[in-house]
Amino acid sequence: MSRRAGERLALVTGGAGFIGSHLVDRLAREGWRVRVLDDFSSGREGNLAAAGEAAELVRGDVCDAAVLDRCARGAEVIFHQAAVASVPRSVAEPVRTHEVNATGTLLVLEAARRAGVRRVVFAASSAAYGDSPELPKVETMPPLPLSPYALQKWMGETYCGLYAGLYGLETVALRYFNVFGPRQDPKSEYAAVVPRFVTACLAGEAPVVYGDGEQTRDFTYVADAVQANVLAADVPGASGAVVNVAGGRRVSLNEILTLVAELTGAAVRPRYEAARAGDVRDSVADHARARAVLGFEPAVDLREGLRRTIESFRHGRPGRATP
Repeated sequence: MSRRAGERLALVTGGAGFIGSHLVDRLAREGWRVRVLDDFSSGREGNLAAAGEAAELVRGDVCDAAVLDRCARGAEVIFHQAAVASVPRSVAEPVRTHEVNATGTLLVLEAARRAGVRRVVFAASSAAYGDSPELPKVETMPPLPLSPYALQKWMGETYCGLYAGLYGLETVALRYFNVFGPRQDPKSEYAAVVPRFVTACLAGEAPVVYGDGEQTRDFTYVADAVQANVLAADVPGASGAVVNVAGGRRVSLNEILTLVAELTGAAVRPRYEAARAGDVRDSVADHARARAVLGFEPAVDLREGLRRTIESFRHGRPGRATP
């Protein structure tokens, strides 16, 4: 696992997954060598096809310290994307999801410290804000996690800040707000709302909405989440920061479904079921810190992001590269 002189090497944990694989594509296009660590519990090897020989794949568990030590060796930046990214699953399996989302993050930070990695960019979550009625969500708000997943992600970003202060390991935690796009798995029991709505509409089936559908979210197209990661890897003065990454628009699930139905040409009626435990009612991000610290602005609006996502699912190309 050596690297050639002068070549930048990044480790992407969870790099065969949804966001991770898009990030691998972007890094490969920009000339990085990329080491991917994935256990394929949710990732797919086909997601890495576009990166070609720029991606070195290591099959392994983010909770395996020895594997992490080997993968971190020679890396300049670690993008820590590996997670069990599901509120419902964390409610059903709090111990197992804690091992991956909290302990796994601590093990990544330890491996980075031992290997002399310059910076760790951590995939945090807007779930940390909980259900406070105050909008928009600002990074200075006290965390109010409603689920084990939210608590685990907050613990991860707290560890990142601690390692930056105690050990001088540069860290940036990106609080993602509802990332969507090609490659997002619609078949999982815990699939996010956009791929579920898209696949139901394309099949002419009734989409399932948990709750009344008037709960609101700030949806982020995957290419924008990737851009935030790329900026966070190199921007000076960002170590220890927690930063919102979002699309900048508050929209209800009913509105999303209306847009998806319009873009797919589907005439479907949703089926409403009981709200799920741990789900947040309303969320929208404040962008001030993202602009100030990262120089980040979302570039893909909601309608265009949905169009690209639908196109990838319609033609059976969920693994294509990020547009």
